[in-house]
Amino acid sequence: MSKILYIQASPRGERSKSIAVADAFILTYQEKNPSDKVEVLNVFEENLVDFGAIAAKAKYTIIHGQSHTEEELAVWKNVEKTIERFKSADKYVIAVAMWNFSIPWRLKQYIDILVQPGYTFGVNEDGSYKGLVTGKKVFISYARGGDYSSEQARSLDLQSKYLEQILGFMGLVDIQSIKVEPTLACGPDAAEEKVASAIEKAKQMAEEF
Repeated sequence: MSKILYIQASPRGERSKSIAVADAFILTYQEKNPSDKVEVLNVFEENLVDFGAIAAKAKYTIIHGQSHTEEELAVWKNVEKTIERFKSADKYVIAVAMWNFSIPWRLKQYIDILVQPGYTFGVNEDGSYKGLVTGKKVFISYARGGDYSSEQARSLDLQSKYLEQILGFMGLVDIQSIKVEPTLACGPDAAEEKVASAIEKAKQMAEEF
């Protein structure tokens, strides 16, 4: 039995195009793999660790081999719980909206909690980095208000570039994705057509995930 961590990175719920596509993917996957478990984590609803001064100090305490204060330890235990929940999954499904050419701030906050030395990445003897979360599949449903498929517009797409780079940094390189675009620029009818097409494609991809 495998566990999928389904990360939702949109506050729009049922109105979210990225979630609609990812939901279809999940539904088909569950029909194909009824014994597998799906755990949903919406970053806008989750009580994420505030990675402020205390958490930062706790992180560097570890790096420098020092002992935590009780306050630092309490915060860091919550960081570790978030990382362990993430690493306990066998596969990942991510639904992510584009905000200002990149990802929503709450997803960035979640990523900043996850990406920690010794937990999700390490350093080789030659100083190069190595991901510690390996051998796991990822499916990503992207939604964008505009169309970033042209060569000129592609440079503005920091959403997929950043997310897939940081996942790869942690060792997650087996990534499949669907981009739903445009969801706003050409009106609601065009958006619905794009979503319907993406849903059908997602169902097909879920068969082999």
